[in-house]
Amino acid sequence: MADQTAASHSNPTVDPYHHLQIAPNPDDTITRLAEYPNSPPTCDSNLPTPVLSKDIPINQSNNTWVRLFLPRHVLDQSPSPTATPTTKLPLVIFYHGGGFIILSAGSTIFHDFCVNLAIDVPVVIASVDYRLAPEHRLPAAYDDAMEALHWIKTAQDDWLTDYADLSNCFLMGSSAGGNIAYHAGLRAVVGVDHLKPLKIRGLILQQPFFGGTQRSGSELSMANDPVLPLSCCDLMWDLSLPRGFDRDHEYCNPTVGGGSKHLDEIKALGWRVLVTGCDGDPLMDRQIELVKMLEEKGVQVVGRFIQGGYHGVEDVELSKAHELFVVFRSFIIQL
Repeated sequence: MADQTAASHSNPTVDPYHHLQIAPNPDDTITRLAEYPNSPPTCDSNLPTPVLSKDIPINQSNNTWVRLFLPRHVLDQSPSPTATPTTKLPLVIFYHGGGFIILSAGSTIFHDFCVNLAIDVPVVIASVDYRLAPEHRLPAAYDDAMEALHWIKTAQDDWLTDYADLSNCFLMGSSAGGNIAYHAGLRAVVGVDHLKPLKIRGLILQQPFFGGTQRSGSELSMANDPVLPLSCCDLMWDLSLPRGFDRDHEYCNPTVGGGSKHLDEIKALGWRVLVTGCDGDPLMDRQIELVKMLEEKGVQVVGRFIQGGYHGVEDVELSKAHELFVVFRSFIIQL
């Protein structure tokens, strides 16, 4: 009945392929028609940028890589080029958004977000570029997320070894990246000993992308949302989930079956989870459901939901991003 209600509220003239600027191909791939702006990394310390960045390959056969962000001030505070700083910064491992099907760690929208995050908190950031669906359906992105964690724990790059506190690590993601951070956390908690010296302290899920077959109230009331219409959510899940599965797959709906059994391990390790959202986002009810489920499981969780906004608002509006970074800073320092 809920699906029928949603259908009656939807606008059949809204084409999700057109909205997302993608075209389907007969071989189960898509052509990405939009040319989203990309930003190159800036690793030249002679340039007056407040944050340095550089790209490093992780798995060349899968074409996955990581973009590291380092606040310049930590270099300026080092007593000499060969001295190790006495105080290291927390490490944020970031997964970008894009509905699992578009954008990258080099997209300007996420590059700029990470630059500002590195300045405001401050933190060292490893922004992971993972394989996209439908060419690589889930769990490919989760596999890449975990491979990045194992790469980071042994990486000999001086930005990580000298300036990042690997014992003070957070998995973070925006939208689909929030979904990836959540599922990477569920995997990582099983093998924490294998990730040492990397020690995860918590998850930061920024407007995480979840769904389900039963429509939520916010989905129904904002079915034709100009930023994230329901038809686009459905299409992104159709293109991302393993073939033959609906939106009640655990990758999409974290509350299925009462939630993952690994949440007990997250509780036992004392990880904390921050979930952020806004009431202008059709996904807000999903995010609130996640917070409630984590509370029922005894996981330490903080929900931060604001009025107004839209899906991805902090990725676009710098003033909203700065407000969010204050919350992130408090959450990270509190641990």
